[in-house]
Amino acid sequence: MDRPVASSTTACRGRIAVVAPRTWEEMRSWIIELLHKRTGHDLAWWNGQIAAEAPADEPALRSWLADQDVTGYPQMLLVMETFGYPDFMLASAAELIEGQYADRPALRPILDAVLAAAASIGEVDVQARKTYTTLLTPRRTFAAVRPTTKVRVDLGLRIDGVGPGGRLLDGRTTAGGGINLRVPLSGLDDLDDEVIGLLGQAYQANI
Repeated sequence: MDRPVASSTTACRGRIAVVAPRTWEEMRSWIIELLHKRTGHDLAWWNGQIAAEAPADEPALRSWLADQDVTGYPQMLLVMETFGYPDFMLASAAELIEGQYADRPALRPILDAVLAAAASIGEVDVQARKTYTTLLTPRRTFAAVRPTTKVRVDLGLRIDGVGPGGRLLDGRTTAGGGINLRVPLSGLDDLDDEVIGLLGQAYQANI
């Protein structure tokens, strides 16, 4: 999904700069602005149109919105406005990430190291979800970090046209956003120059 993101923010853990995950409220505000920019109408107007249309279910609403050229994040927002927000989207980014690593704290440094590496690649935005954390270019998702087991984090990558091979495994079930590859990481030593290079390659492939 196309996504022109505003400049990313950074935070520091010790001396290491990392990309700071957005809260859902920050994301929601950004999407509302994007909706107005793309369509010329604000959220209240669209909610009124949807109420008048009275779609029977989510697929019907998505189809109707697509017919109105409302796609991507604005469509997602309007669907949730109509049918309700998932509980996890009402939590803060910090709460979501803490929940991901609550029973596997030894893996949290891997996420921090990936975010630190991402901060040096370019303009990167981070969104915390219930079970994984996504990294986005100004255009779309290019990577995701999922604590898949208690001893392994999967770094998901979107590199269209590249198939599994070497350290790159099939990553289609790692996360959404077109992620097609993954690199398993069991410790900080696994996040070596090769993997950071692959992260940069995924970024460049999605800008």
